[in-house]
Formats: sequence, structure tokens, C-alpha cells
Amino acid sequence: MKQMIAALLSISIATLNAQEKKDTDFKKYEQTIPGSDVKFTMIPIPAGTFTIGRGAGDPGNDADELPQVTLQIDAFYMGEKEVTFDEYALYQNDESLGQNVDADAVTRPTTPYIDLTLGMGKEGGFPANSMQQRAAIMYCKWLYTKTGVFYRLPTEAEWEYAARAGSATPYFFGTDEKQLADYAWYAQNSDNKYHKTGLKKPNPWGLYDIYGNVAEWVLDQYQPDFYKTLGKQAANPVRLPDKRNPRIVRGGSFKDAAMELRSANRTESDPLWNRRDPQIPKSKWWNADAPFIGFRLVRPVQQPTKEEAEKFFSTYIL
Repeated sequence: MKQMIAALLSISIATLNAQEKKDTDFKKYEQTIPGSDVKFTMIPIPAGTFTIGRGAGDPGNDADELPQVTLQIDAFYMGEKEVTFDEYALYQNDESLGQNVDADAVTRPTTPYIDLTLGMGKEGGFPANSMQQRAAIMYCKWLYTKTGVFYRLPTEAEWEYAARAGSATPYFFGTDEKQLADYAWYAQNSDNKYHKTGLKKPNPWGLYDIYGNVAEWVLDQYQPDFYKTLGKQAANPVRLPDKRNPRIVRGGSFKDAAMELRSANRTESDPLWNRRDPQIPKSKWWNADAPFIGFRLVRPVQQPTKEEAEKFFSTYIL
């Protein structure tokens, strides 16, 4: 199964550079969610090579950001902004879906037990927040059924590649963390809350809030020494899941210091994010103590078959 899913990821995002140049459709586009007037924008991320992990000039000191490894990443589309509450609420409130959390079919989240936004904002472009990775992936599955287009979370490698946008410095804009205020909501300027998406400057590839605001789920299982397993060079790597925790979020959030927003920084999920959940057993959908968690979409250039997509979703919803 794991080899099959790894192959699916490779197939799903594979496109030769020659194909990409010939494909006049590989450009920014807008997707409307059927049955609504809610739209989101996807940005083309070109194929290329980059070095994942912390470089010599990076002030980080976490061992899990080493060793640096050169990776080949195939082209894909990435959400211009983090998924907003307006988008996520269509899924959350879809009464045609059931709430059997153990079913393999598309299900919707259980009703939140508290106001998980903590009054920070909902409609009008605020990022969806407080969901567990399971819910983010089920949103992707729901979106697939609504649009016929296969969307998913980015792999950790895809996320860092897109965030760096060709840079090799701690931040895509260089080394001076004082510039973060132009691009990100973080501890120093957020007033301890997230903000509407797209208010800061984007990175060079047109991605807003790739640093800060809400941290973003990626697909990978967290493994501290994962980079050591990749060898000197790899293509489109992903650490496939074999248990529910820990998974990974990237980019830092409105609560984090500048150090946590570096392109190379890795954050593992923590059960403490849901410690105040009053339900027994605790929710598989929500994180009561993590209003700083959200997600961003990826769309593979080459779409999988229906059977491949179903196998993909069943693998990641543990």
C-alpha cells in the first residue's frame, strides 16, 4: 500500500519540463465551489530543484532540519491563500454528508464544541482554523467530489519549495527578520490573533501568508531524521503515515516568534493542542487549543484516476 501511495504522489505531481512549457493552461486560475459563489485562486509552481533544510547562515538550531538534501520537485498548483472559513464552512455545513468519523466515505466534521475562532473572525476572508489534519484532508476529499478536481495538502518538501520560491536564505526575502512585518502576521505584530488572508505582501511566487497567520498542515508523518533517509538527491519525497501522530505543520503562526517562521522550520503536531476537548473520546476533527492551525491546498498537474484518488484518501485518514 505504501509503495502504491508513493507512486501515486509521484504520478499525481509528475510533469516534464517540456510538457510544462507546452501547456498553455499552466497558469493562475480561479476555482468556484459548485453550489456557491465562493471562489479561491490557485498559483502555478514551476518544477525545479532546491535544497531542503537549514543552511549555514540560518539561525535555527533544530537537528530535525538537517542534513540539507537536494530535491527535485515536479510542477504543481498551490493555493494563493490559506483556506478560508468561507470555503471550509461550505463543507462543515453540508447536510448531505454524514458524521460517522470512522467511515471511508466523505463525512463532515462534528459540530464544534466551542467557538474555535475565539472571536478572532470568521466570514469575509479569515483563515479556517483549529481543525486536525484529518479534517483538512477530508475537506480535500469533499472538494474533489464537488469539483471533480483532485486537491490535497502539500507534501513537506513541496511546501518548503514553494515557500522558498527560489531562495536559499532563512526567509524568502533574505536574512533580516525585521522584514517579516511586510509579509507575515506573527507574535510581534499580530496582536495575538489571526487576520484576513492576503493583507500582507506575497512571496515571489505569489503566495500570501506562507509565513505566519495560521500554520499549515502538510501530508507527512513527522520523523526527526527523515532527511537522513533521503540520500544525496531525491525526487518528490514524502514520509507516508503509519500512525495518527505526530504529523507536521509548516510556516509558523500569529503566535510565533520570527525564528519559527523560517522556511526550514518544522513543527510536529502535539496532542496538547486538544487537551481541553470536553468530549470522550476526544474529537478527531478539532483542536480546542490550536486556533493557530490551518491549511493550504495543492492541485497536482496530472490528475489521478478515481481509483487512485480513493486509495490516496483512505491511506491518509487514519
